[in-house]
Amino acid sequence: MTTTLTPTFDRDAYLRMDLLRLLTCGSVDDGKSTLIGRLLYDSKTVFEDQIDAVKQATLRRGGEGADLALLTDGLRAEREQGITIDVAYRYFATPRRKFIIADCPGHVQYTRNMATGASTANLAIVLVDARHGVTEQTRRHAFIASLLRIRHLCLVVNKMDLVDWDEGRFEQIRADFEDYAARLDIHDVAFIPASALQGDNIVQRSTHTDWYGGPTLLHHLEHVHIASDRDLLDPRLPVQWVIRPQTEADPDYRASAGQIAAGVFRVGDEVCAMPSGFLSKVKSIRIGEQQLDQAAAPQSVAIELEGDIDIARGDLLCRPNNKPQVGQDLDAMLVWMHDQPMTPGKKYAIKHTTRWGKCMVADLRYRMDIQTLSRDTESQQLALNDIGRVRLRTTTPLLFDPYRVCRETGSFIIVDEVTQGTVGAGMILGEAD
Repeated sequence: MTTTLTPTFDRDAYLRMDLLRLLTCGSVDDGKSTLIGRLLYDSKTVFEDQIDAVKQATLRRGGEGADLALLTDGLRAEREQGITIDVAYRYFATPRRKFIIADCPGHVQYTRNMATGASTANLAIVLVDARHGVTEQTRRHAFIASLLRIRHLCLVVNKMDLVDWDEGRFEQIRADFEDYAARLDIHDVAFIPASALQGDNIVQRSTHTDWYGGPTLLHHLEHVHIASDRDLLDPRLPVQWVIRPQTEADPDYRASAGQIAAGVFRVGDEVCAMPSGFLSKVKSIRIGEQQLDQAAAPQSVAIELEGDIDIARGDLLCRPNNKPQVGQDLDAMLVWMHDQPMTPGKKYAIKHTTRWGKCMVADLRYRMDIQTLSRDTESQQLALNDIGRVRLRTTTPLLFDPYRVCRETGSFIIVDEVTQGTVGAGMILGEAD
């Protein structure tokens, strides 16, 4: 989303940006796709031809009416099997806020897809089947949400109609999850009893839950406070491209283009180009042909500097007195995403912000046990969907911030140089001891 800022930076106005990125996760058949379909349908953000297509697909599968889950299950294999495989993104809006929803798969073998969908989310909706309660996959997804610094979590206890809207069952599930979440880095958790299939407490309040005094799901999504989640203190611009049009109108124009990862840049600010350390000042800021006096994350901009400084893709603009850390030995949490296990000593390619390099997992410190949150220090490798703490050694220094400070400069992916496939995603904790 692109937002034009006024000449005087109104921090409060900027923080009230009305875009919420969220994901749905949980175990298989907990009703994630149906819940999203119900949100879209009851909020009247689905076109009639889409509903007609879903009704025809439902009829071909031997059902009646409209299976709302098919609004998000886009792959043919998903529709045939009635499951979610890939991460499906859906967009809708209400008068109060705009939303981007990532519908993530529930199967264990697709946990890596869930981690991908969670990487940009502000809020996670974790669904629990009221009959089954908190499962291993519920804990796994909640842990990944915590690991990826999703600050807001909403536990939707779905299919309450199948347990006769039993308040005791809802409170038992709530207590079980609160006990697990207390050991995670999640401090804002909401609990909602619902039936996605029937529409209870999704958009409209249910008549079956007179014992529940909280909001509906849509009301919670419209009002959850995410303003303070964004880092406006640490200006970071990873350079993606250097623009030199050399046109008649701009014969000498040279700008560093990219998406601002954090903070605010203003015309006249003194900046430092990393890793060279050369200093300059911001001469102009553009979005397309529009001139701005200032810009902030997550805007994509072109920043022209005074003087002639050698800047290339992979460099980073920051403030002279507020620089990222620089290092080659990193302490990181790693989510393994490939069938071939991660073995210390093997070399991989690494992509961090806009910079590519090579790396090696020098040491596996421990593997996390998702069920108990205990640390297995005896493991020698990470298998598919495992999560562990590693010491990473890179061939070129990375310009990074801890992931808890800045997602964009604190995350990376590991790529197999032979297959060119992404095999792991990591969050930097800091420099390794």
